[in-house]
Amino acid sequence: MRTTVILLALSAFALPLDAQSRKSERKSLLQSDPDVVYLDRFLEKPYTLKVIKPATVFSDKEGRHRLGTLKPNQTVRLEAVTDKVYRVRGEGTHDGIAGWVAPWAFEGKTEDFEEQLRKFYERQIQVQKLIDAKQVAVGMTLKEVSEARGKPTKTSLRKTEKGQSGRWEWIDYDEVKHYVTRVNPVNGAVYRQFSHLTQVEKGKTAVEFDDGVVTAVEESENNEGGNVRIVVPPIVFGW
Repeated sequence: MRTTVILLALSAFALPLDAQSRKSERKSLLQSDPDVVYLDRFLEKPYTLKVIKPATVFSDKEGRHRLGTLKPNQTVRLEAVTDKVYRVRGEGTHDGIAGWVAPWAFEGKTEDFEEQLRKFYERQIQVQKLIDAKQVAVGMTLKEVSEARGKPTKTSLRKTEKGQSGRWEWIDYDEVKHYVTRVNPVNGAVYRQFSHLTQVEKGKTAVEFDDGVVTAVEESENNEGGNVRIVVPPIVFGW
């Protein structure tokens, strides 16, 4: 009987952790859609919109499954965007609601909000493709460069009254396996035995930046035929 009580007590502690794990996995799966840009990955603070018309909220960006109705005259948090719809979190007719809503239901904080958001979306889709390919481009931020290439091998920084500039470098290596020839003392058979590994430099990538944005890229190898990759600099929203 006592064992049963202990097991029940332990399971009570385990369930919340398991629930948190499932929630984390669901969020990870949600943010794996390559056609969606999630703002919390790129903006330092939430962006909000004013709802000017009642609008249907869908659980999917294709608009197949209806969740409810978004109430007008409220401020909602903009969580994600595609080239056609917004994912927001706010108040529905009866309770809190989060899902995909058509852009016509909202009013931005600036007159050119929709145009700026469209440019932001197009830029981030392009940047994410570069990150996935472990490539860098002029116009990327240092945070984006870090996501693409990881921690730099070498860094230098220069601060002046006009701002901050510097250079990051990455050296890529190939691992070379070395072997030695051995002779079996019992039967005289000759065989190769692994000895050690060495690293051979195969290429270098360097970026120069001003105030956190890449201004030049230098690649010693695999530079896509010498073409310079360029993306639009970060889009700054009016808060």
